[in-house]
Amino acid sequence: MRTILFILQKEFLQISRNRMMLPIIFVVPVVQLLILVHAATLEIKNIKMVVVDNDLSQTSRKLASKFDSSPFFLVKDFTFSTEKAYENVTADEATIILNIPEDFENKLITEGNVNLQLSINAINGMVAGLTNAYANSIISEFNRNIVPELVTIPNKSLLNFKSINLTYSYWFNPDLNYKNFMVPGILVLLVTIIGMFLSAMNIVREKEIGTIEQINVTPIKKYQFIIGKLIPFLAIALFDMAFGLLLGKVLFDIPIVGSLWLVFGITVSYLLVVLGFGLFISTLTNTQQQAMFVSFFFMIIFIMMSGLFTPIESMPKWAIELDRINPLVYFIRILRMILLKGSVFSDIIKDFYALVIYGIIMLSLATWRYRKIA
Repeated sequence: MRTILFILQKEFLQISRNRMMLPIIFVVPVVQLLILVHAATLEIKNIKMVVVDNDLSQTSRKLASKFDSSPFFLVKDFTFSTEKAYENVTADEATIILNIPEDFENKLITEGNVNLQLSINAINGMVAGLTNAYANSIISEFNRNIVPELVTIPNKSLLNFKSINLTYSYWFNPDLNYKNFMVPGILVLLVTIIGMFLSAMNIVREKEIGTIEQINVTPIKKYQFIIGKLIPFLAIALFDMAFGLLLGKVLFDIPIVGSLWLVFGITVSYLLVVLGFGLFISTLTNTQQQAMFVSFFFMIIFIMMSGLFTPIESMPKWAIELDRINPLVYFIRILRMILLKGSVFSDIIKDFYALVIYGIIMLSLATWRYRKIA
């Protein structure tokens, strides 16, 4: 135990002497939360629209104004030419075209039925799908309100029809605030980047400056060396998690429904995985540049497949199976469940055991791979 304490003293002295460490600990969490939480959102607003109004009736103008008054759409131009509208889309000056046919109002009055055309730029499939959903929602609401006012010849089959009253509620995020969903994921990203990158460059830094040989000739055992390297970065990452939660509550008012003790307990088990992974990389590489590139390679894969930005359910089956070895998947799911749903330990026990097993494997590999050679 005394040996480990001496190693810890050495590590904390090295960290305090590193001028880049304090900005990483304090500045990175603030920058990530302020920028990523606002930028990483699936909400789309101010979608540029061109309206081709061939009817020029009061009803067609009402429909166009319905889109223009929505926060999701911004009507850039009105035209009679479909070709001109397509030119706007081709020049990336518009994303969607609303084509209102002739006799639009007349057909609504006499038949109660008319066709509209929506043409959407679908280069980005996700944006196109959301744009289509927003547009259909506005048209459906317009249809419910305007058709009863205009239709003069009722459909006999609908005379005895009773309307269905629908009530709904949103659980765990009643305001549909996307920041509540993103902040826990960004916190996971924060502690992962700090934990993996700092630990990955730790042992290899000893190799570069030549102090690893001095450590190797001492009677320090391999597990003592790994523990001494692990604990300082564990403490730093836990501090950043606490700092990030505080910023998330103060800046974005994220709900913290569950137990903070459980949050930090799970965070420790997750950090054992990440730090073990970083230390394992550090034992495999010979320079900090190599360690950084290898860490970056795995980090990008883990982040993109974690479900932070895209739903895991929409991925191919092979990707879903591959995500079983992605630690970010488990921790993001656990943190969202605890903070937003108030889940207890029994609700997350499977993911917790997966992280514990993962952590044991990575720390064992790091200890095994470290060669104590003088």
